[in-house]
Amino acid sequence: MKKYVITGGAGFIGSHIAEHLSKEGHQVLILDSLRTGFEHNLNGLNVEFVKGDIRDENLVNKVISGASGVFHLAALVSVPESLLKIKECIEINTIGTINILEAAKNNTDCKVVLSTSAANYGNNPVLPKVETMFPEPMTPYAITKLDGEYYLKMYLDQYQVPTASLRYFNVFGPRQNPESAYAAAVPIFINKALQNEPITIYGDGSQTRDFIYVKDVVKANILASQKGSETYNVALGHSTSVLELAEKIIKITNSKSQIKFLDERPGDIKHSKANPEKFNQLGFKPEYTIDQALEETILFYHQELVSK
Repeated sequence: MKKYVITGGAGFIGSHIAEHLSKEGHQVLILDSLRTGFEHNLNGLNVEFVKGDIRDENLVNKVISGASGVFHLAALVSVPESLLKIKECIEINTIGTINILEAAKNNTDCKVVLSTSAANYGNNPVLPKVETMFPEPMTPYAITKLDGEYYLKMYLDQYQVPTASLRYFNVFGPRQNPESAYAAAVPIFINKALQNEPITIYGDGSQTRDFIYVKDVVKANILASQKGSETYNVALGHSTSVLELAEKIIKITNSKSQIKFLDERPGDIKHSKANPEKFNQLGFKPEYTIDQALEETILFYHQELVSK
């Protein structure tokens, strides 16, 4: 049994990592400010929950003391919010990450796995995205995520703190918040379909994304905690158009929802697709196809609606 700390562990992805590690019998400690996470995401899990902020150095040191690894997901995650609150974004995402690394440095072999983002590639039209491409972050969110990757590499090189960074593409699955002002397409589309309400697509729906199921992202984190010390794309390496996504959801839910098209949103990236080969060579093999993952996710939201 090992002690693991998950920052942002009451959030969508973090709570799935917590579920996996607690089922394996490890001691799991969650540090979350509940800015975007929910304590109810941890219901029924054998974990210790600490409400707190990664900007609090003393608390971070205390929580990480004796840990074998840290899954670092706590962040200011909204891109529009990062543009409005640049300093706060830097304090949370960059300084907060340094606090985590400093605390890990005080422990022997405490590996830090950072959740970072495909947003680091920016608007570069070259596909698929490969880790050696020059990063072109366009927002404070993406810049601070890239900062995190560089700091992890620096702490590895300068202080021998074991680290790895995972660049997620479009993660979806149960517990993703459809109510958030910046919610992802999948939970919004599913909730609309389950209630036979119109599904809104910005643009013509031909824009593509590289979707990956949250349970495969959990597998990616566990693998990265054991192997590898670089930055890796975490994705299927397969593009699905937003229109195709909506049509799949309507079909699986047997919904009467109509699709409504609105004007394209300024700044939206047209196409996104990863080359996941580097991480796959470490041994990462996603288990879920888009369709299998959508079926599991739809079941979750259906049960949520029924229990309301």
